[in-house]
Amino acid sequence: MQPWQIWIILGIIFTIIEIFDPAFFFVALGIAALITGLLSLFYIVGSNVLLQIIIFAVLSFICFLLTRKIGKKILQFPTAETNIYALKGKTGFVTKAIPQDGKGYVKVGGEEWSAISEDGSPIEENTKVIVLGVEGNKLIVKKAQ
Repeated sequence: MQPWQIWIILGIIFTIIEIFDPAFFFVALGIAALITGLLSLFYIVGSNVLLQIIIFAVLSFICFLLTRKIGKKILQFPTAETNIYALKGKTGFVTKAIPQDGKGYVKVGGEEWSAISEDGSPIEENTKVIVLGVEGNKLIVKKAQ
């Protein structure tokens, strides 16, 4: 088997591995192996295997730097809160009065949640509240202005 064939096969294998491990590491190795294979195929590098390995190492490093920058840009997703944490900042109303230093219930977005007052003060039923945070499965609320 010719060296260029080995480099092409390695490039394909590294690219396939990248599909299962999206860390943008193996894609750099795959690109470098494919380029090294093409350079070897067209006798630009020649049949010197040591020179091919050096070229592969240099290309891998360069491709790794480039793919990391591209990967970071591609994989930057805005981190939105989910589940109960998405209720922060939402408004609702008290369905069961919150006693002083106690637990009551509020309705936010069509769902009823147990809630406590931010400062421990009582909040009457049907009072409009704002969700400030979450503690366990309870919402921390305060009276809306």
